[in-house]
Amino acid sequence: MPREILIVDDEPGVVVAIQFLMEQQGYNVLVAERGEDALDLIYKYKPDLVLLDIMLPGISGWEVCEIVRLNPDYRNVKIAFITARGDEAEIARGLALGADAYITKPFANEQLIAKINALLENAFEETRK
Repeated sequence: MPREILIVDDEPGVVVAIQFLMEQQGYNVLVAERGEDALDLIYKYKPDLVLLDIMLPGISGWEVCEIVRLNPDYRNVKIAFITARGDEAEIARGLALGADAYITKPFANEQLIAKINALLENAFEETRK
């Protein structure tokens, strides 16, 4: 069964590029443009990984991450911030909120694929324990 990835970003060009890349890797892809929509999809589908932008209409990516991490039913959902905001304080904040990774835009496609594959492989290993 293919792994499921939720892309949460309000920039259509970014979404299309990442979605195409992930589908090429064999992943099922869900998409949300708003934080509230992301939460709805997370609760409904429990994706394996959420690629989460910080600056979103409605509630922010920070808040989405925090809300998901407060619910133990979703502790196995991996979260990777994928954002242009890449200073050290923001990276530290994202990881402190419970993100599993922090990827800054722009990124190389190979870098993104490698990071996602590593996160999902770690998730698979954790569920086998």
